[in-house]
Amino acid sequence: MNRNTQSGEVNPLLITSIFLGLITIVLAGVSVWAYMNYTDQKNNTDQKIAVAVDIAEDAQAEKLEEQFKQREKSPVRTFQGPSDLGSVSFQYPKTWSVHTAQDVSTLETYLQPNIVPPIDDAQPYALRVNVNEDSYQDTIEDYEGLVEDKSLKSDTIKINDFTGIRLDGKFSEERSGSIVIFKIRDKTLTLATDSTSFVDDFNKIVLKSLTFNP
Repeated sequence: MNRNTQSGEVNPLLITSIFLGLITIVLAGVSVWAYMNYTDQKNNTDQKIAVAVDIAEDAQAEKLEEQFKQREKSPVRTFQGPSDLGSVSFQYPKTWSVHTAQDVSTLETYLQPNIVPPIDDAQPYALRVNVNEDSYQDTIEDYEGLVEDKSLKSDTIKINDFTGIRLDGKFSEERSGSIVIFKIRDKTLTLATDSTSFVDDFNKIVLKSLTFNP
């Protein structure tokens, strides 16, 4: 009588099946992980592309708006002061309005886009122009404290061979910008912009075209 002598042996086919099953499970897991990773990366990429597109569109819109604003400023207009107060002349954007107060010895002019607000010492303006009887040296000394504490930076400026002083920085809580000071005979000429938003126009339009008779 024959007996099965292989009853205690491991079936190779069973081992192979188990091994293949494990490989299948691992591969399935890797496939799922890869797909999820791909989906996540794709979503992130799509989001990044969308954000980049939005930023580009915003930047383009801002650029076009700025170009429109610059075009609106042209052609410029010309301010001409009285001859007995130095014949101060300069150009300014045509989108700015002008308010002038003048008597026999002083000139006060305020310029602002659209409408000039009520005249107030605390009110910032795009441009302030003043010719008064204060001495040139006294006017400069009024700002010495702000220069010493580094609120203002002081430099010399030369326009049409006439030398003056330029101050840039923070003049008060309401005013941060630039001012130039020149001597006109027995009087003093000052031109100031009270906001950094207008410094570019101040430099490229106003000061570039400034003339006066000292």
